[in-house]
Amino acid sequence: MRRKIGSPISMIRRGCCLVLLLILPVQAKMDLVTLPKRDGVQVTIYNSADLTLVRETRELTLQKGINRLQFSWANTLIDPTSLEMLPKAHADKLAIEDLTYPPRTQNLGIWTIKSQVSGKVPVEITYLTSGLDWRAFYMGTLSGDEKTMRLEGYVRVGNRSGEDYEDAQVRLIVGQVHLLDQIAELAQRQYPYGAPAGFGFRAKGDSDVRERKDEMNKVEEAEVSAVSGYMMLTDAAAAPKEIIKEGLSEYFLYTIEGKETIPNEWAKRLPSLGPFDVPVVNLYKYEEEQYGAGVVRFLSFTNDEAHKLGQTPIPDGMLRVFRTADEVGHLSYEGQSEFKYIPVNEKVELNLGGVENVVVTPTLMNFKTENFTFDSDRNVSGWDEVKTFKIEVKNTRPVAVKVEIQRNIPGVKWDLNPDGDCGLYEKVDLDTVKFTLELPPRSQKEFKYTVREYQGKRAE
Repeated sequence: MRRKIGSPISMIRRGCCLVLLLILPVQAKMDLVTLPKRDGVQVTIYNSADLTLVRETRELTLQKGINRLQFSWANTLIDPTSLEMLPKAHADKLAIEDLTYPPRTQNLGIWTIKSQVSGKVPVEITYLTSGLDWRAFYMGTLSGDEKTMRLEGYVRVGNRSGEDYEDAQVRLIVGQVHLLDQIAELAQRQYPYGAPAGFGFRAKGDSDVRERKDEMNKVEEAEVSAVSGYMMLTDAAAAPKEIIKEGLSEYFLYTIEGKETIPNEWAKRLPSLGPFDVPVVNLYKYEEEQYGAGVVRFLSFTNDEAHKLGQTPIPDGMLRVFRTADEVGHLSYEGQSEFKYIPVNEKVELNLGGVENVVVTPTLMNFKTENFTFDSDRNVSGWDEVKTFKIEVKNTRPVAVKVEIQRNIPGVKWDLNPDGDCGLYEKVDLDTVKFTLELPPRSQKEFKYTVREYQGKRAE
């Protein structure tokens, strides 16, 4: 539909708006043609910065001669200095001459396109925006014997950019992006580049934006080696989606299969990892100086092929751990832990918090001093301190547990003699020993140890 207007600026609407102004040689007037909706859109969201690269494909209807394309970013967080257009056909017959920002206007740019052809021409429009973000979270379900964990990962994509992205291909980047400016700040400037009112200008020479675009194109165009994983949808009855994962030097790219619609002010949960049945180790630790009087539970695994993983790094996020409680499939909550980015082949140990169903109780049973030495003035110059401790360990859980007990000994020189079933005993460093025990379900163990600390001249 074509209609005449007095001023194209009066037609600016909320959001990212594209209209085409055709200036024909035989006409002194200006016709406004509303473009069809996007043919396609791709959003690449970086988690280390408030930054998203948007690639739109649209089909322009051009006439021979000079065409002017009006682009509005009102009420969005688009960085106007990052706008670029690339013809996808007839590139040798099209010249995109400039992008100008009219005086006394805001949120408006006009492309000048010189065309040697008439008809429909596909183009790609790219720009940077802020307001889109993503974060990862995970669900782990332990088997009844707690030797394996079903690991599933998701990402939550949020959109506060001011623009709706319908049927978008979503790509997620893990890695650091170095910015000279924040995109949100650029988008909120009254005039692009901070120019005063009354001056029109062309979008050329912004080294900051060019550096960002060059860096992002490096990520986009890097030679990659792709691997695949299969992710479950939120709806268990739906078919699994494929996540294409590609290594890009210091970055890692996740491309989610299919198209997703992410309206402005909405958030959406998307699959990112698994499900995988991962072998895990449960370990209960006691160290009074570090954790206090209670026992803390840890869960560990390695991001490698032996643990059914190892194809991709795992983005940082929150893991919530559950356990299958009965044959019906009811779950019991076991704890949660936040973790940092896990590279391939790296082991991770997650702190699930304190527990009450595994208890360690140390008791000082005996203390004495002996073997005194004296200097030439008959003053005490050295002696031995002998302490005997009893350690009681109780497991009230219905599964076997592995308990690691660390004891710190402040003396410079000492000897230790364990007594009873203390499991695996080892000296960790100058002032630390460790006992590692395995307890059957609903059982308890007790052992003792005596430590002799050499003081003063006795330590020599």
